[in-house]
Amino acid sequence: MAYTVKLPSGRFRGVAKGGREVLGTKTFTRKGDAMSWAHRLETAADGGLDVKGGQAKVKDLMNEWIEIRRDTVVEGTFAVDLIVQAKMTPTINARSIASITPSDLEKWYVHLRKKHDLGDGSLKRYRESLSSFFKWTVDDNRRGDNPVRRSKLPAVVDPPNEMQPFSRGELKTVFDRCSRFSEHNAKIIYILGWTGLRWGEARALRVRDVILDGMPYMRVTRSQTETRKLKSTKGKNSRTVPIVDEVLPYVREFLEGKGLDDLVFTGPKGGKLWRQSFLISTHYEEVGMGRTLHDLRHSAACIWLTEGVDLSTVKAWLGHASVATTNLYLHHLGTSADQAALLKLNS
Repeated sequence: MAYTVKLPSGRFRGVAKGGREVLGTKTFTRKGDAMSWAHRLETAADGGLDVKGGQAKVKDLMNEWIEIRRDTVVEGTFAVDLIVQAKMTPTINARSIASITPSDLEKWYVHLRKKHDLGDGSLKRYRESLSSFFKWTVDDNRRGDNPVRRSKLPAVVDPPNEMQPFSRGELKTVFDRCSRFSEHNAKIIYILGWTGLRWGEARALRVRDVILDGMPYMRVTRSQTETRKLKSTKGKNSRTVPIVDEVLPYVREFLEGKGLDDLVFTGPKGGKLWRQSFLISTHYEEVGMGRTLHDLRHSAACIWLTEGVDLSTVKAWLGHASVATTNLYLHHLGTSADQAALLKLNS
């Protein structure tokens, strides 16, 4: 028989029992929440669903879920959870958790794409977060299935491998705009745009990999994307990337007071970089001119070529296995012969 115990802290511990056996305990701020949880656990033990628990509103449950996630998932994942909560429509928020269907969620995906102009990658991340929420409600015995698993995302619209590099002037403009929100992270954006580092490579770069004596450069040997193990760079080839004077002072700032094995690029508070938190802190999706973080790598390559760096050198700095890959940037910019011909036509 379910019951609650008031603790010295003023909180309430719900206790669920099956006969004489204690099935579980959990602590809540409110007595009613503790008792409801205990009833649901007992119902689940009997093989049934808690019908009353399924009548709870999505908004209320999401608030409870967010508080749990705050201390149980990494910063980047939690940032996505907060976005999903903020973008949930009033209609869904007001519905009972048990009434939500895959069709309801598919309409929400379409709403996100149309209203917020979201790409396929963002939609997938939001869907994964929502799936975690509904899994939690299933585990809490409020509904019997996870509707996200049976829902489908809208048809893919992001063009594959589309290159949208910043010009030198545009990169400076985005840096200035992002600096209004997070100067620390804006400097990382600017450095990526001048060095061509991939996001995972930037996250894994150590102080010992940056050499400032003589010609300043970065030795890129490893990479680590969110939730993945540390690995070698793409293609498993290490490379050397020079540090231009335009960003050298910022690189020096990131090295100050750190040990050789410390990470060069961290968040403003010293923790690891997390893509979603990074994008939110800089308002990048609003001020980034429609470019992705990977377009910063494309920007570096195009700036180098525009400034006269030869193709083979750019290939080495980017770490391309084949010059054919680097040639894609020439197709985007036009060769020196193309540029000379255009000057003649415009003269």
